[in-house]
Amino acid sequence: MDFTPTPEQSAARELAAEIFGDLSTPERLAAGGSGTDAALWKALCAAGLPGAAEEAGLLGLVLMLEEQGRTTAQVPFAATCVYGLLAIGSHGSAEQRARLLPPLRTGEAVATGAFPARRGGVRAEGAVAGVADGTADGTADGAEDGTANVKPDGTAKRTADGTAKRTADGTAKRTADGTVRLTGVVPVVPWLCAATHVLVPDGATRTLWLVRTDAAGVRRDPVETTAPWSAGRLTLDGAQAERLGPHAPAACLVSDAYADILALARTAFAGLQAGVAAGSLARAVAHTTTREQFGRPLSTNQGVLLRAADAHMDIEAIRVTAYEAAWRRDAGLDAGPHALTAAWWASEAGTRVVHTGQHLHGGIGADLDHPVHRHFLWGRQLAGYLGSGAEVLEELGELLTTARPSPADRPTPSPRTEAP
Repeated sequence: MDFTPTPEQSAARELAAEIFGDLSTPERLAAGGSGTDAALWKALCAAGLPGAAEEAGLLGLVLMLEEQGRTTAQVPFAATCVYGLLAIGSHGSAEQRARLLPPLRTGEAVATGAFPARRGGVRAEGAVAGVADGTADGTADGAEDGTANVKPDGTAKRTADGTAKRTADGTAKRTADGTVRLTGVVPVVPWLCAATHVLVPDGATRTLWLVRTDAAGVRRDPVETTAPWSAGRLTLDGAQAERLGPHAPAACLVSDAYADILALARTAFAGLQAGVAAGSLARAVAHTTTREQFGRPLSTNQGVLLRAADAHMDIEAIRVTAYEAAWRRDAGLDAGPHALTAAWWASEAGTRVVHTGQHLHGGIGADLDHPVHRHFLWGRQLAGYLGSGAEVLEELGELLTTARPSPADRPTPSPRTEAP
């Protein structure tokens, strides 16, 4: 594997660093509150950075998200690229790509996902569901992976005209004109209040649905989270939806799309966490090298040096695991376990680093208006979104013990022949 960025990836990262550094200043962040920085988002789209994620691949996106994390810029960059551009570009139909990708590149449309990048995160109350072939059966309940599932005792009713509908407490049905409508609640969706489209997964069939946030039956209520992410509560009440990808039933393709987007999200948000942690440590280093105590800089104390060194190693672990997962996905290799590994490091080590950054600031770190406090809030929010270390390790263990290696990942047989 080679993590050396291509010239295009390096150019995208440098441009992202310049725009984020110039426009996402502590003063602008303090004045902007929890909403999206419209001027910054417009500048990013005018520079073509969302569209660059399609050409630079997941590794290029991770490099750009690192730069966003360093400044904790208030824009839905990660959500739009992962749940919009890369998801639709990789798994959408030709018609969906032609219709949805151009406005996502220019910033006219903003996408997000109604599921977390982990199992057991944002849980559906009731359900948000549909089935792969457009029919509906059974009742629904919140699934373990935070989306929706069909109850084992659910029943199906078929109407006189042969169409299938859910029972009274079900969640998805196909109407006479062939459209699918979704009902249910997702308590927290990141950047929902800024989004025009939301990607909604069905945990039972792993089908992915696209819903417009301005459609009838869609309600968005602002939700306050640890970090000011413009998050919201998504309520669907018979909202019209379209399936991501071909309309013909193809369970294996749908499953692959679900797993791929899950790995995409985990890797991208891990890259964002690497930038958040690096920004926190950079502020701590700047503070401890200029702040003097008893006539010498704080950075000369061994305890401070050791804490900073440990934080640096944690950041490198987040970065290299995110790079590996991104590189494997771009190379067409299985990246599921590697994305989980990156998520574990981002959650566990990321939390340690932002606590260290705040701690090394001493009493100043407790100031809610200090820039380092934003890194602390973002680090905690990203750790919560990716999942606790125990949960991620449990899922990784199950994946490693049940998944069979793909041919590309199997070791090359020895050239020696067996003894007669």
